[in-house]
Amino acid sequence: MAGVFDSKIFNAEVFGKYVETVPSVKRNALLKAGVLRNRPELAAMLPDQTGGNFITLPMTGNIGGDALNYDGSTNITATSIDTFAQSMIVVGRAKAWEEKDFSFDITGHDFMAEIASQVSGYWDSVDQTTLLKILEGIFGVSTNNFSTDHTLDITGETVKVVDAVTLNNAVQKAAGDNKDIFRVAIMHSQVATNLENLQVLTYWKETDANGVQRPVAMASWNGRTVMIDDAVPKSTSEGVTSYTTYILGDGAFDYADVGAKVPYEVYRDPTTAGGKDMLITRQRKIFAPRGFSFVQPSTPIVSPTDVQLATAARWTPVKNSASNAYFESKAIPIAKIISNG
Repeated sequence: MAGVFDSKIFNAEVFGKYVETVPSVKRNALLKAGVLRNRPELAAMLPDQTGGNFITLPMTGNIGGDALNYDGSTNITATSIDTFAQSMIVVGRAKAWEEKDFSFDITGHDFMAEIASQVSGYWDSVDQTTLLKILEGIFGVSTNNFSTDHTLDITGETVKVVDAVTLNNAVQKAAGDNKDIFRVAIMHSQVATNLENLQVLTYWKETDANGVQRPVAMASWNGRTVMIDDAVPKSTSEGVTSYTTYILGDGAFDYADVGAKVPYEVYRDPTTAGGKDMLITRQRKIFAPRGFSFVQPSTPIVSPTDVQLATAARWTPVKNSASNAYFESKAIPIAKIISNG
């Protein structure tokens, strides 16, 4: 790996392109589902606003108001269009790995090459954790009835596990006649297994070169793509486990890869433990949930931790300029189901 990891000739740009060629299943699946709306212009805005880590964007609302009676005597009065503002914060993360020369000497295995091949998958997992923590945080927000309207909890019902109608009920509760904004459901394998046993999941099929149709490992539930991931939240109390299923839609998150000054670099320590190589990685990204602003505490946060992202106090529904109206809740393509399976 001298051409890749030797600190004197390491090319971070080439290495970055190499990392991107490694399959990143989780991120690609989310992007294909339309959950992340890529907005590179957000990164360009950062230098223009204080700190380079926090931006506030204006949003234009819809015209409204009651129509006036046109009877020849009623005066026509005008109202202006409402404006809103959404605040977004950059999430910065870093990670390094090292291996001793002696490990190679006694095994003949190039562990640094192994590390390089897994970097992309590692950061996909980090990004997914970030999304899950943000979802945890915003579902703690009761303002404008978001957590109530966008959560369907069936653990207290007679039927405590998901069935053929659960998803449809959840998206209708969240968005009413706008429920078509939802595109994908992310669930625990136990929930997916229950749906499979009910024969509710419809697995997609592909046709091979011989014209034979075969099922693939992608399914739909009430017309929504199903992703199975045991990283979604679950909790156990008195021997009963509750599972969270997230339902997301187009543009549920605005996304921008802000970048770091040095995203990849290497360091060689020739003396410690007989010599070792280190690979250091960094990233800065924006994940802004639709209809929500990040709330800075009295001491501003530069980059939020996972705990801070999961804290409800750090989030608020987007408000208008007068702070007397909120972003339309029915337009937020984020909902969840809590079930016992």
